[in-house]
Amino acid sequence: MSQTAFASLKLNSALVKNLDSLGYQEMTPIQAQSLPHVIAGRDVIAQAKTGSGKTAAFGLGLLDKLDVKRFRVQGLILCPTRELADQVAKELRRLARSIHNIKILTLCGGLPFGPQIGSLEHGAHIVVGTPGRIEEHLRKGKLKLNDLHAFVLDEADRMLDMGFQASLDAIVSHLPKPRQTLLFSATYPEQIESMAERVMVDPVMVTVEASHGSSSIQQHFYQVQGNDQRLQALKLLLLHFRPGSAIVFCNTKRETQAVADALRSSDLSAVALHGDLDQKARDQILVRFSNQSASILVATDVAARGLDIESVEAVINYHLAHDSEVHVHRIGRTGRAGRSGIACTLFSDREMHKIMALESYLKLAVTAEELPDEQLLQDPGYQPPMVTLQIDGGRKQKVRPGDILGALTGQNGIEGKQVGKINVFDYCAYVAVKRAVANMALKKLEHGKLKGRSFRVRRIRG
Repeated sequence: MSQTAFASLKLNSALVKNLDSLGYQEMTPIQAQSLPHVIAGRDVIAQAKTGSGKTAAFGLGLLDKLDVKRFRVQGLILCPTRELADQVAKELRRLARSIHNIKILTLCGGLPFGPQIGSLEHGAHIVVGTPGRIEEHLRKGKLKLNDLHAFVLDEADRMLDMGFQASLDAIVSHLPKPRQTLLFSATYPEQIESMAERVMVDPVMVTVEASHGSSSIQQHFYQVQGNDQRLQALKLLLLHFRPGSAIVFCNTKRETQAVADALRSSDLSAVALHGDLDQKARDQILVRFSNQSASILVATDVAARGLDIESVEAVINYHLAHDSEVHVHRIGRTGRAGRSGIACTLFSDREMHKIMALESYLKLAVTAEELPDEQLLQDPGYQPPMVTLQIDGGRKQKVRPGDILGALTGQNGIEGKQVGKINVFDYCAYVAVKRAVANMALKKLEHGKLKGRSFRVRRIRG
């Protein structure tokens, strides 16, 4: 048996059987290096990039030790953003399919506090949440951690970047000793080292290098003069490469919104993701980008952490990242799973020190290329292949993806292959349909019924 096979681990047989049904036979490098220590109960510091399979690395360890009969919080996982917390909880539920009556609860900011208190009163085995909201529940005595045996810090570097140090310290003060502490981080700055010393006991250090071969990602660098030319250069690159999905990285929230607005005014389908958005707006933006009804996601590094986007054709650095490690994580969004990707970076004279640092870090010589011909700016923008329809009914109204698909493809409806991703939330649902049949699909849902009821339906524009 391969040493990297999940079956080689001393895991609960039901977990291994479920992994096999999910198609998980071989461990990723971070799983192979960290899981034996996690299962053995050691504290672990694991340095690995987003998308390396780290959720299973800590999740399987938590699930293996779980006592389902004890309806108490036994595992706490902290994440920097609501998106990552939702993604982690979703993956944990997949890994736990073979365990009956397990409850995994998410507690994040930006959502009503009352319903979360009700969920806690019904009990949970594992809680996944953001530091601010977890601290609030602990402070108000709504979350009890007396039975906790595992504490996970996921994307710890981003939590510190976002100013959560005080919240993390407050949370740790509520945790029992002894416990197992697992710290996962894409980078390992001094603050992480300092935190590890305070909250961990004799941790094992595991590092998996972020590797993106030149064969999978083509890097291009372009020198610009000032912000006016920077914006023009961005439009030229988008019109030249015409990526179906692209992430444009900006360094500030204000810049993110301004760039997205400027791209939309040039007839390019762009949405902005930053920390000032409420949860409903964030959900809608991520749905549209992942279902191919918005081609360009303009985001800050913090907002983009933990995004579960299957395929990104291009990454464009509007400004250079503050350090070289972050640059590598940015461009690692493209060229995944054997696909090829494009990474374009804009820089000015004032950023030459960052270019020099990047050359040293990546061990390559950066050569500025000519920007595409300005004549391209006369071309019309391009539109994404899908359109999103929003239905004002969701899980709370018992609406399921199958109901939406059936309503669209029923008598005199559209074809199943013209329907894209369907996302159902508590009080609303989104369905992507091919642009050519968007009006027909809208009328079908407007005049049809779901669960015997009529719901308001609208097309999302802009």
